[in-house]
Amino acid sequence: MALRIAVLVKASLDPNMLRSKNNGLLDEHAMPLALSEYDKNAVEAAVQLRERNGGSVTVLSVLTWGPVARRLREFEQVIREALAMGADDAHIIVDDALVPGDPASTAEALAALAKALGGFDIYIAGEASMDMISGQVPARLAALLNLPYIGYARSIEIANGAIRAKRDLEGYIEHVEAPLPCVVSVTGEINKPRIPTLIQVRRAFRKPIKRYSVADIGLNKVYKPLISEIRVISVKRRNIVIEGDNMDDIAAKLADIIAGLLPR
Repeated sequence: MALRIAVLVKASLDPNMLRSKNNGLLDEHAMPLALSEYDKNAVEAAVQLRERNGGSVTVLSVLTWGPVARRLREFEQVIREALAMGADDAHIIVDDALVPGDPASTAEALAALAKALGGFDIYIAGEASMDMISGQVPARLAALLNLPYIGYARSIEIANGAIRAKRDLEGYIEHVEAPLPCVVSVTGEINKPRIPTLIQVRRAFRKPIKRYSVADIGLNKVYKPLISEIRVISVKRRNIVIEGDNMDDIAAKLADIIAGLLPR
């Protein structure tokens, strides 16, 4: 069964390059964009499904960090990385109205884009982005498209027009099945993302990326950002070393320290 596979990708702020202003607010303009490991897992899962079942893999993405004019080239570089991993083409939404982005507006834009493209058999996303880590977009997309949603899948396979998945839950693994079309988010345990070769990187620059505004996909509403500010919290360790003659002595000293920290 040849599949139309959509993979959701986000150009996230790179947390390894965290920057803050003097007032403690996040300085997002000083941080580069990057493709997160969870997104790489999603792309790898999509490409493996295509290799087993045939079909195509399309990248869907929304630019959520601005300013748009300065971020556009960087955004497209992130998309090219997904294409180099094996995706066939990409459709991206670039509009000042969606910057800065939030899960609600991003999911609404992706749903409108998916409908404009005629829909897909399966939508695959990472379990969360590496910057905001909300994990909301896949579930919101499923709700907007009125599709079943499987979250936190560690394995997926397609058989007889349905998806079968194993889900990571606390303390056990759940086996689930849902009819296609379907939205699924995958965990980092699902696979080991491939590293593109130089030839694949060069080929990615010949793969099509089509850009849309919100008007192009039929969204004419005014979006009010849900995120007003992001503050960087500085954590300082006191480096307390507890010494004692034996474990009971050390445990008693630790209990005294903890008691002193608790509100009275």
